[in-house]
Amino acid sequence: QVQLVESGGGLVQAGGSLRLSCAASGLTFRSYTMGWFRQAPGKEREFVAAIGWSGGLTYYADSVQGRFTISRDNSKNTVYLQMNSLKPEDTAVYYCAAARYGSAWRTREVYDYWGQGTQVTVSS
Repeated sequence: QVQLVESGGGLVQAGGSLRLSCAASGLTFRSYTMGWFRQAPGKEREFVAAIGWSGGLTYYADSVQGRFTISRDNSKNTVYLQMNSLKPEDTAVYYCAAARYGSAWRTREVYDYWGQGTQVTVSS
């Protein structure tokens, strides 16, 4: 019943921007920490960003700090990832995830639900 559906991925040139969205259903959205992870071919899934229940607390991977911004709209059950100054190394499948409990937001094991992913490709 729980579904997380990502959208907004695509092809963009280096230095460009994309905004990813993740629409959640089947859960009490405001009770979940929401996170974004990404996975490139041949690599493990890695943490990108996370946001707390009310949106007041956020965390970012060092690799995206200052370029990406995570936000949420609890009235729309949606979390966003604004990606600016994109680099070729940002190319990956981006996954939305939801965590009901736990505070280790950078760890995959904390998250209870995952979306199917959306492809982001950044050309040089």
